[in-house]
Amino acid sequence: MCKNPYRLIKAQVLDVITETPSIKTIRFKPEEPMSFSTGQFFEITVPGVGGAPFTPSSRPSQKDVFEVSVMRVGKLTRVIHELKPGDIIGARGPLGNGYPIDYFRGKEILVLGGGCGFAPLRSLMYSLFELSGQFKQLYFRGGCKNPGEFLYRREIEGWYERKDLNIQLTVDKGDDTWKGNVGLVLNILDSVHIDYKTAIAIVCGPPVMMKFGTKKLLEMGFSDEHIYLSMEKNMSCGIGKCGHCRIGTYYACKDGPVFTYSKIKSFPEIWD
Repeated sequence: MCKNPYRLIKAQVLDVITETPSIKTIRFKPEEPMSFSTGQFFEITVPGVGGAPFTPSSRPSQKDVFEVSVMRVGKLTRVIHELKPGDIIGARGPLGNGYPIDYFRGKEILVLGGGCGFAPLRSLMYSLFELSGQFKQLYFRGGCKNPGEFLYRREIEGWYERKDLNIQLTVDKGDDTWKGNVGLVLNILDSVHIDYKTAIAIVCGPPVMMKFGTKKLLEMGFSDEHIYLSMEKNMSCGIGKCGHCRIGTYYACKDGPVFTYSKIKSFPEIWD
């Protein structure tokens, strides 16, 4: 976490990229260098409107320019979608705890993503790619409702060219532009052949996908302490004060948002 989580740093919007009908990526440059570890988040503020937490979708190794992909769901996100190059926003952070990348070294890794979960997973995959060769195997399985809602589609389809990655993508319902697999993302997990008892699984996506994805991983043989979940749905203040993101005795923004399933499995309604 940053030394002063209340300190707001001004940042200039460089670009606003339309990813899907409901999601845009905001590229911004803070007036001083910032950094984050993959899985951490920033509080992004629009002057006069408000702020909210967003997990960067850009490379953690890039310190001067950042990207956040924002789904339009309310007043603040609507205003963010209307931002233009040159506009000034604010950023606090980094906040929260990310993925223990060093612990992943030398292990087999499965990354499972769905829908809006591709945003933080994009940052994670950049971090893993930069350590290429330091993992036994790296699998990526991802899906969304339809091809039009696939975040970073061209970029991620380019990952098929990587020799250090085993990747499969799917959509619930295809169209004329889609030549890949059609069906639920859980259905393409059967092609993952690793030592489930010792491998690492990372899950990020809509709550229903994470719920049934975790159930499927446990059935496959993954241990609950090796399943990592990004529990950021209800975060608000980012520093454990408002209580919106409470998970049992934890706060997602302060103690997470990355948790092992073993740490939170005993609490009811974790997927709500």
